[in-house]
Amino acid sequence: MPQATAERAVPARRVRTLAQVYRHFGEVDAAGTSPLYARVAVALSESDEAMRAVEAAPARKRHPTLILAALHDLALAGRAPALAAAYAAGDGDAAADAAIDALLRMTGPVVDLAVRRKVRTDETGRYAVLYPAIAEAAHRLGASAVGLIDVGCSAGLNLQVDRVGITYSDGRSLGDPASAVQVSSSIVQNRPVPARAIPEVVARVGVDLEPVDVTDADDARWLRACVWPDQPEEAARLGAEIALAATAPPALLHGDAVEVLPDAFARMPADVLPIVTTTWALSRLPLESRMRFLHRLDEAATHRAVAWVSVEGVGVAPAIPTMGDRRASGHSIIGLAVFEHSALRAEALGRCWSKGRMLAWLADS
Repeated sequence: MPQATAERAVPARRVRTLAQVYRHFGEVDAAGTSPLYARVAVALSESDEAMRAVEAAPARKRHPTLILAALHDLALAGRAPALAAAYAAGDGDAAADAAIDALLRMTGPVVDLAVRRKVRTDETGRYAVLYPAIAEAAHRLGASAVGLIDVGCSAGLNLQVDRVGITYSDGRSLGDPASAVQVSSSIVQNRPVPARAIPEVVARVGVDLEPVDVTDADDARWLRACVWPDQPEEAARLGAEIALAATAPPALLHGDAVEVLPDAFARMPADVLPIVTTTWALSRLPLESRMRFLHRLDEAATHRAVAWVSVEGVGVAPAIPTMGDRRASGHSIIGLAVFEHSALRAEALGRCWSKGRMLAWLADS
């Protein structure tokens, strides 16, 4: 009896209803960032019919960001013109009404998109961290040409890193100043990034469980649909990145990185340095898979040098020093691992915050 009394005394974990999830998204998650999505999400939460339509999707595919992206995709495709017009006008009330109407009229297409797709919100902006690290890897190994393999590539935009322009807050610039894609990053701790250029990139290969082909109209539209409609600067930058990538599309390999990496290395010409990049991709893998990933890199270096540039949370990338940083520190470590002559050399090149918007370069170069 005492045990039963104690069990009853433990409060049950409160589970939000779907409507509460949508209201919270509108009032908290989107508030201050996207007035349009804040208004639309709250309106959806207040409509019993809309919530029943969302419930037609599998439970794991009902999140507001995914359903709103599906609606946005239909608007961009011309299938929800009233919603597209409301988004273009920035009219929250009209967007709320149009979103409910589109969801109820096209529940099937919305659910189909939600089932087939996943939200892509982190495609852009990583160049400022990747560029100097890739250039450093090539410099240390004396490479005059490199082949890039991006793991967790999604749309393969990171693979265009040598073709963009980057400006740092200390006035230093890297990359192509004439590129249609320009990004910026703030330097902290007053050590500039090295002023080296990435050598010629002769091969670009992306590895992802669900790669996105920017030359496919539906895939490219979905990327745009994942940008919130009242974020025009992000939409414009993504559009420029998609256009740039479409002029030199990478080879996209579908599958688990550990299994597919040998095929990716096989696509690298014999006279180039393969550089593998991961940006916040390994945290999705269990430790065992991360160690197998490291082993794959070591296997590939049997007959030639291989470099791995990682931008991962503290302690996520195996073999990369953590510099004593705590795992929950809020920043990520820029790592470089070189596999050469059966030896592994790994170090931390720096730290970054906010997906590369802030960077502290630490390595002696």
